[in-house]
Amino acid sequence: MPDTLAVPAGYGLNRHSEIDSTNEEAKRVAASGVSGPVWIVADTQTAGRGRRGRAWTSPVGNLMCTLLLRPGCGPAQAGELSFVAGLALHDAASLLLPDDFAAKVRLKWPNDLLLDGKKASGILLESESAGGSDVSWLAIGIGLNLVHFPEDTPYPATSLQAESGIACSVETALTALAAAFDNWYATWQQPRGFAAIREAWLKRARGVGQEITVRLSEETLVGWFEDLSDDGALQLRLPSGVVQQIAAGDVFFGSSGPDR
Repeated sequence: MPDTLAVPAGYGLNRHSEIDSTNEEAKRVAASGVSGPVWIVADTQTAGRGRRGRAWTSPVGNLMCTLLLRPGCGPAQAGELSFVAGLALHDAASLLLPDDFAAKVRLKWPNDLLLDGKKASGILLESESAGGSDVSWLAIGIGLNLVHFPEDTPYPATSLQAESGIACSVETALTALAAAFDNWYATWQQPRGFAAIREAWLKRARGVGQEITVRLSEETLVGWFEDLSDDGALQLRLPSGVVQQIAAGDVFFGSSGPDR
């Protein structure tokens, strides 16, 4: 695929060589009155971050971007777009990797992309409300390891190049991601659109029906990944038979959980 950068019609594009974080820039762009949607991409970040305030390693060569949207919905519905972003990442990675690797591309709840069981991406949603029922804006931050990946992480990490030997440019990756997101976003915008998103996500997920460990802020649970609820919460069947709804947590496969 050629190293060209293009986003679908109707989307803006802001590119930076270095920035604090693309999500922070999205907040600034939103505050300036830009309506979006606009993709913001940086060659490197000086203060990249992931979920729960964790630092996100941002070396040159990886994809670091944020999509600024004004989706016209409440916070709960806006949160559904993390699954849209996950599907877009899955489609993009499947396109960028060799065909024989496609079966090894999976999704991990709530918003990670796995390549042969190892984490290759992260998604961070941030939004703001101005007193109304709808969010004023939504920033969907996405990091995809194209070349580099961190070594010392609770969950094994990797990159597209490490798994396939193929070097993929930021331009090619963002072009594929933006096109895939636009496709799934259109599905989400339809009546009962999240039902289709949920079904598609489950088909690409790892661990459904299997034993998993879920680390929460106050406790760690072991059970079986039974399903997703209608709002995207993980349904965990505990050994007692009770099905617990989990809105946020870190998933590990098997009963042992993280090493640390």
